[in-house]
Amino acid sequence: MRTWVGIVHRVSTGGTVMVKVETRVKHPIYGKFIRKESVYAVDDQIGCIVGDKVRIREIPPVSKTKTKRILEKVVI
Repeated sequence: MRTWVGIVHRVSTGGTVMVKVETRVKHPIYGKFIRKESVYAVDDQIGCIVGDKVRIREIPPVSKTKTKRILEKVVI
């Protein structure tokens, strides 16, 4: 299963947080690295707040949009 490290962007109700993950991808023609940001709806059982750095991973779908869960808070 894939894992990502991101920052909690927004806290919603029902144990859901929005996590912003930044990845770097190489442009296929020019070769320059581009930053790409994705925001995922994540199942939160730990109780995170906005600004926490967290590690998330894929799980079977919990709801229509939640297919990831927080594994742990990452210490900076």
